[in-house]
Amino acid sequence: MFNFILQGKDTSTMARAGVFSTPHGDIPTPIFMPVGTVGSVKGVYHRDLKEDIGAKIILGNTYHLYLRPGLDTLRKAGGLHRFEHWDGPILTDSGGFQIFSLAPIRKLTEEGCRFASHIDGSRHMFTPENNVDTQRCIGADIIMALDECCPGDATERYAAKSLKLTQGWLERFAKHFDETEPLYDYPQTMFPIIQGCVYPELRKRAVEHALGLDNANRGGYAVGGLAVGEPAEKMYEMLELTCPLLPENKPRYLMGVGTPVNILEGISRGIDMFDCVMPTRNGRNGMLFTWNGIMNMRNAKWTDDFTPLDPAGTSMVDSFYTRAYLHHLFVAKEMFAAMIATEHNLAFYLDLVKTARQHILDGDFAAWKAAVLPKLSERL
Repeated sequence: MFNFILQGKDTSTMARAGVFSTPHGDIPTPIFMPVGTVGSVKGVYHRDLKEDIGAKIILGNTYHLYLRPGLDTLRKAGGLHRFEHWDGPILTDSGGFQIFSLAPIRKLTEEGCRFASHIDGSRHMFTPENNVDTQRCIGADIIMALDECCPGDATERYAAKSLKLTQGWLERFAKHFDETEPLYDYPQTMFPIIQGCVYPELRKRAVEHALGLDNANRGGYAVGGLAVGEPAEKMYEMLELTCPLLPENKPRYLMGVGTPVNILEGISRGIDMFDCVMPTRNGRNGMLFTWNGIMNMRNAKWTDDFTPLDPAGTSMVDSFYTRAYLHHLFVAKEMFAAMIATEHNLAFYLDLVKTARQHILDGDFAAWKAAVLPKLSERL
């Protein structure tokens, strides 16, 4: 059911194009996955996600869904697909990044992670085993192994200790996953997460360990612990090291990354799947990403600009609304502003990876990337 077919490779980079088949549909890669943390992509109808934005897969978050609405509600609903009325593929993060961000109110041990709810302060425990059970209950097509997301500026000593903890959790997570069955009428797969911070030997050790646990239930591999405080060049260095060590016949997912530039650089180093809150979060704050650069819609320069929002954009909002109108909505603090900006940004991110994919298949990805990269980070 889970199958990755490689369709093309760029000859001068590690960029590749493929199709990842899941029970809820095929995913063309490279792909960007909109983040739907609590069962929704903020401010966007599911109809628009598919028809206007072109999303092929969305995310949910285990930590947040476990706390609210809770597993009892999700089980009664028949899983997250039915609960939120999304019939495409879903991927769930195990909650490892939330554990990372909850540092003052969590405790990590070999057994698992004890943490306090950010909602009401109640105490909870994630173990590799109950994390599998939780993600079985949520019902995502692709589930992530429980890990500790090591800070990007960690010492090598701390990173090694963190990796050892993650590896122990991964062994138990994989064993429990292999011994249990999905709760709903379709299969699930799991991705181990490659940690190791910015230390090459630790990254190599993480890959070797994960591959030692490989079997048919491992649909792909995630690269975690990047874009968490380390310089961008270090992130690229770790990708150049890690991706060639991973199986060619399985997708590679770079977690929580990033800017349009980061995504193209990740693609050129062999990454197939991306997610990030940037297009939605930054959109809600007035930042638009475009092929010509970045627009801050709160700036007064857009007050009397009645041209279309983005003439090169693929979303309905790009031609339907003007820059002056969106500027007005942000100044007036109208919630519709965030909805328009979010729809534009997600459509742009999906267009970015779709266009990159086509250039990989056409054989001119490297030249195309070199031409568009300088524009993407310009401030308009």
